Amino acid sequence: MSDWLIASLKIILLGGMVLGLLGLIIPVFPGITVIWLLIALYGLIYGFGTLGGWLFALITLLTMGGLLVDNFLMGAKAKQEGAHWASLAAAFSAGLVGSFMLTPLGGIAAALLALFAMEYYYQRDHAAAFAVMKSMLVGWGWAFVARFGIGTLMIALWAIWAWG
Repeated sequence: MSDWLIASLKIILLGGMVLGLLGLIIPVFPGITVIWLLIALYGLIYGFGTLGGWLFALITLLTMGGLLVDNFLMGAKAKQEGAHWASLAAAFSAGLVGSFMLTPLGGIAAALLALFAMEYYYQRDHAAAFAVMKSMLVGWGWAFVARFGIGTLMIALWAIWAWG
């Protein structure tokens, strides 16, 4: 392949990774997975080599962490505020179903409403149920920060591999 074609493909892949990173603003958009898939594509096209193999293994571990951090941080913040496990399970289920039926933003609304409803059922207190729902939103915010940081690190490791 010519140098300009190689450079062009790297720029296109980097652009896709940046779009994946920006897509993390939408909570259910699989931006971390998009970044990983583009990095895997780079490895399949250009080969992994020793450095690439090690970096890809690390990037894969970061990907797994990025996929788990959402549920951990959202649930942990809500649990810290006193949410019941059944409420968290209902919120997760409603969010999943809502995302498929009502778009990702509808899924977020469905999850929050389910959490509020379940917590109100358990606590019979609007303020307490709202506090739990608010804490889940704070958890979503922290999850975004964590995923964005992980995605940025993944792209930086790929850049070391691709241009190092």
